[in-house]
Amino acid sequence: MSDSERWQELFGPAGDGHAMRLASASNDAGAGPGGTGRLTYSKGPWTSASGTAGDLRTRAGTSRSVLGRGHEGVEAGAAGLRSVAALKSVLTSWEERLQAVRDECEQLKGNLLTVAKEMGESETGTKSSFEGVQVPGKADEKR
Repeated sequence: MSDSERWQELFGPAGDGHAMRLASASNDAGAGPGGTGRLTYSKGPWTSASGTAGDLRTRAGTSRSVLGRGHEGVEAGAAGLRSVAALKSVLTSWEERLQAVRDECEQLKGNLLTVAKEMGESETGTKSSFEGVQVPGKADEKR
């Protein structure tokens, strides 16, 4: 997909009156023309992404353990073979990679939860700041 096609997907054709669609926001009266245009925030995508990062962290840790157990006894059973040193090097490399993935997912999980919390608090603050504002109703618009 070209940049132009991606741009069209996000923003729609130029001059069509549609706004950019956000993954964490939705039009409360439905998408497209005829909706109220009020944007509502949902922390669902952020929380879901955090959960996915947490799951990946767990799986990376489990995979690292399984990989280590799979190599137990290899050195003793293949003593004298040059491939044992290469195998040990590959094992060490993968253990380090999986640990790095695990650590990064741990950080990412926390960061995504922080965003969900901050966005929710921001929305709450914005809503409360408008509580005292009088909005004309349909009857007022006809005058």
